[in-house]
Amino acid sequence: MTNACRIRVTGLVQGVGFRPHVWRLANETGVRGWVRNDSEGVEIAAEGERVDDFIDRLRHEAPPLARVDGVEAKSATPAGFSEFTITESQSSRRAATAIGEDSAICTDCLAEMFDPKGRRWRHAFITCTHCGPRYTVTRALPYDRPQTSLAPFPLCPDCEREYRNPRDRRFHAETTCCPACGPQLRLRDTQGNVVAGDPVAEALRLLWAGAIVAIKGLGGFHLACDARNAEAVAKLRERKAREEKPFAVMVANVASLAGFAAPDAGEVALLQSRERPVVLVAKQPGADGLLRGVSPGLTFNGVMLPYTPLQYLLFHEAAGRPAGTAWLGAAQDLALVMTSANPGGEPLVIGNDEALRRLAGIADVILDHGREILIRCDDSVRRAKHFIRRARGYTPRAIKLARSDASVLALGGWYKNTVCVTRGDEAFVSQHIGDLDNAATAGFLEESVEHLLKILEVQPAAVAHDLHPDFHSTNFAAAFASAHGLPAIGVQHHHAHIASVLAEHRRDGPVIGVALDGVGLGTDGKAWGGELLRVDGARFERIGHLAELPLPGGDRAAREPWRMAAAVLHRLGRGDEIAARFGEQAAAAGLQHVLEKGVHCPATSSAGRWFDAAAGLLGIKPVMAFEGQAAMLLEGLAAAHADAPSIADGWRIDADGTLDLLPALAAIADMRDTRRAAAMFHATLVAALAEWTLASARRQDLATVVFGGGCFLNAILARGLRARLEAAGLAVLEARELPPNDGGLALGQAWVAQLSLEN
Repeated sequence: MTNACRIRVTGLVQGVGFRPHVWRLANETGVRGWVRNDSEGVEIAAEGERVDDFIDRLRHEAPPLARVDGVEAKSATPAGFSEFTITESQSSRRAATAIGEDSAICTDCLAEMFDPKGRRWRHAFITCTHCGPRYTVTRALPYDRPQTSLAPFPLCPDCEREYRNPRDRRFHAETTCCPACGPQLRLRDTQGNVVAGDPVAEALRLLWAGAIVAIKGLGGFHLACDARNAEAVAKLRERKAREEKPFAVMVANVASLAGFAAPDAGEVALLQSRERPVVLVAKQPGADGLLRGVSPGLTFNGVMLPYTPLQYLLFHEAAGRPAGTAWLGAAQDLALVMTSANPGGEPLVIGNDEALRRLAGIADVILDHGREILIRCDDSVRRAKHFIRRARGYTPRAIKLARSDASVLALGGWYKNTVCVTRGDEAFVSQHIGDLDNAATAGFLEESVEHLLKILEVQPAAVAHDLHPDFHSTNFAAAFASAHGLPAIGVQHHHAHIASVLAEHRRDGPVIGVALDGVGLGTDGKAWGGELLRVDGARFERIGHLAELPLPGGDRAAREPWRMAAAVLHRLGRGDEIAARFGEQAAAAGLQHVLEKGVHCPATSSAGRWFDAAAGLLGIKPVMAFEGQAAMLLEGLAAAHADAPSIADGWRIDADGTLDLLPALAAIADMRDTRRAAAMFHATLVAALAEWTLASARRQDLATVVFGGGCFLNAILARGLRARLEAAGLAVLEARELPPNDGGLALGQAWVAQLSLEN
């Protein structure tokens, strides 16, 4: 008996080979009809005796990059189809699907690229329905070639035949091409002149010679140099004005990490995943001798594996252009610094002419091509289970919410900015935008908002933002809301941190929130950052905080840990030691007077500043070269004494819920063993936070604790506190799909705003 129906498939079902997958299922089950893309996902007309079997397989089988969220079938009148076909895409009123994230080249394409007899031998733009760019090359839905940056490259007859052949893995692969019809590589000098010879071979030769090469990637350019050449690394640091911040290193495979990084099984899985993030991996002894200047003073290296055909071609060239793929598993000497091409903390360079202009004086040559990058998307960075930066490979992957609510646009904060758009029961968080301290990055934020709203076809019902009135994100939120007649909803910074974790875990509360970070404006107008909150949906209550420390010199104290150490000495009644202890700092002589008078010394409860104070007292990093450096160095030193005890009577908890760590800092102030002191500070902090949190949870009669804020990227802190609270019977929720730092704020803001609209 012939059954007929119309089927709607939703989820990540465009640009992932889903239509050819449907075609194959239809032919295997004898179903006739058609399949097409539209703005809501995939639509299917199906009829045949085994339609039920066909629908069941749609629900349970999918291509590697696809994600099926729903399969809905409605009965229809049989149309008498004679076969099953793929038809032209159709636009509809409103998008309900999404574009897939960029994915690393697959093993099938690698095998084809390294087959000297194949027509895509060493083709730098090889891709199929199972791999390659998606988000960064797509203008709008539905996902079809005319909507991508491959539109200017008509398919040659051979590629056209593959594209039309349902049995080929490039059947309706929208970014497919070959050397005859696709973009072409070129190597240019800083004047724009094309360098003669094979672009890959010449680029590698220059890298070996110590040059800085700008290389076009998926979401932007990288600046690359030979990671084993200390002079080249130093030159890149000088030109990019990046004095000490660590660089990421790309190697051919995991075997090539031997000698300088020792990934565990989980880190290997991340490195080899199709998302290909930068992964922070513990250094092996002697690592700094092999990669001098790459990550000075830190206990880890940021490493990644190639993910584009062009990157693989550089390693293939270094291996001597072998045929086949056996070489892919062999250790290779080539190690490349791969750092974002964003001079001065500005957004990534993505255009060819832009590269000539913005990278002048930094890069010696530019390796580019004619495939346009439509949206900037930096490399993602992970540390074990945590994101540090979520971008390429993960954006714009939706985060599933507990329910479908009004669409909200959330603008995030100032540091590590991202924006978020909700649609139905999904939240789409943008790629990493960056710190909003320059006009270019502020402009990138506005571009990202426009792109997300366009590609998702969303008209928000409200706009959410941080409480700080001076953030560009706050001002843009107010302007956007006013221009569109929408409510603007301010969300307290630390409430948003906890809400972000609740949103991804699909929980409403009430919970105890432990929010530890550098700074966020509190409801009292003060700088918060070490907070114990009771969070119940759109409402929160501050039930405790770390003892306040003065910030001598205001914001400058957040960059100079010696100032925080001086503030602690002042609180300890040892202010007369400041001048002698920090005599190399020009301002040290007068700082005791500044603290005594309280001039330009705003108070903060920031956990980050307590870390800085500890580092300053131990002389670890009096002045930081980049945000969080002192705390990272302190954690690295502490790792050497994992069994260090906490300091007896190292903290006080006052009746009003204030946790004071001053006794711990008094104890370490004169310790000579810096490593042991760092470890004891961490052990004391963990024990103090556990007692503080547990007591509050019992008073509030709550059994769930949520961690939020950038301090939870500290593995010693997060692991130790979680273990103690779980041992006491509490459930602990942490960020998994987004960073715990300010990169996750926008999701929390959106979630609070949605709940506020309901009330």
